[in-house]
Amino acid sequence: MSSKPHIPLDELRAQVASCHACPLAEGRTQTVFGDGNPNARVLFVGEAPGKNEDLQGVPFVGKAGQNLNTLLEIAGLQREDVFIANVLKCRPPGNRDPRPEEIEVCTPFLREQTRTIDPEFIVTLGNFATKFILKTDMGITRLHGTLQKAGRFKVFPIYHPAAAIYDHSKWEALENDFATLGRLLKE
Repeated sequence: MSSKPHIPLDELRAQVASCHACPLAEGRTQTVFGDGNPNARVLFVGEAPGKNEDLQGVPFVGKAGQNLNTLLEIAGLQREDVFIANVLKCRPPGNRDPRPEEIEVCTPFLREQTRTIDPEFIVTLGNFATKFILKTDMGITRLHGTLQKAGRFKVFPIYHPAAAIYDHSKWEALENDFATLGRLLKE
């Protein structure tokens, strides 16, 4: 059985940029492909770009991104060490939840990114990414901070860094989970 060749990330990025497979393409400033180390051990997966991400073309650049940078340090990581992507590559209007048909046409990009980067760990940020990657109905509140498996990947669900902006009680859980991630990476 021959496996298909990996698609280089710059080629994938160009495919994403020219995608008009769903109506989200009409409302975007630009696509948000993802950013970071193409050989990362850790792939972070969020839900979809927000307003700042849509404007800058980079994931996690707003307040949630500042939170993420702080949390990465707790795990002994920097943005240059990891790769950060989202399930959707275009911003849903008003940051609404992604729709099933948008997910269906967009997720092959994430699948190819994952195959090409070939991380050891996939860290899912928030409910949406966690349910998608683990193909589960179980929510992030139950799953965060526990090591899971999806195929050959170790999956580590964590609250979305934006959750702490609205609910400060989540910050301690985020810090603890990133500390655990740091320990898992040293094992």
